[in-house]
Amino acid sequence: MREGFAVRALLILLALAFLVLFLFLPLVSVFAEAFKRGFDAYLAAFDDPDAMAAIRLTLIVAAIAVPFNVVVGIAAAWAIAKFDFKGKNLLTSLIDLPFSVSPVIAGLIYVLLFGAQGYFGTWLKAHDIEIIFAVPGIVLATVFVTFPFVARELIPHLQALGKDDEEAALTLGASGWRTFFKITLPNVKWSLLYGVLLCNARAMGEFGAVSVVSGRIRGLTTTIPTQIEILYNEYNGVAAFALASLLAALALITLVLKTFLEWRYADSIAASRHS
Repeated sequence: MREGFAVRALLILLALAFLVLFLFLPLVSVFAEAFKRGFDAYLAAFDDPDAMAAIRLTLIVAAIAVPFNVVVGIAAAWAIAKFDFKGKNLLTSLIDLPFSVSPVIAGLIYVLLFGAQGYFGTWLKAHDIEIIFAVPGIVLATVFVTFPFVARELIPHLQALGKDDEEAALTLGASGWRTFFKITLPNVKWSLLYGVLLCNARAMGEFGAVSVVSGRIRGLTTTIPTQIEILYNEYNGVAAFALASLLAALALITLVLKTFLEWRYADSIAASRHS
């Protein structure tokens, strides 16, 4: 018993030490650097037009990418969990593809496709369509790296629920859409919100792919993460950490909501298994 207690205590201490060194202290340092010159200097960092443009662009990109991934993620998860068809395993593997591809590589792929020297570059230029080094390219890159989050949260939940409720509703005369909105969607609402939360956090914090396709044009194609890099490289530490504090605050809010949704998600899975 003593040896077991000692091992457990050691593991707990190691875990706490890791969290303090690699999570808590960096988080504290971000806010400390942001407020190093006082609250007025902190607020002044947001008076910069480039900073406000980066914040607006980040919100716009998230507002486009997240709903798109919600719709496509729900459709993909529903198809995988509820139907059997050829290519089902391939579709499941493709959903996981962004997890295995470096975001920088994903950005380079879009440059090769839609850049000036890319496969579609000549046609896009002839029709005066800008994708790379413009907002559409940032949206495409963000959609790619955030695509798996919604689908990956819904698939196991939908599989655990089975098909009985939907089949019963269809037998009683409900249409497919009515069955989806009245039966399927309410049953997976917590896992859906969990996936949306993670998708949004990644969309607003994405750097690698966005950095490649955006060109980092100040005031035009810089998001919060790329603007932070620009400010930091210019030795404007207070402004850089002020913007970083926004992402840190988002991370904290995400952590709290994630804990709540995990609790509700676990409850919904347990209820579905007992029903």
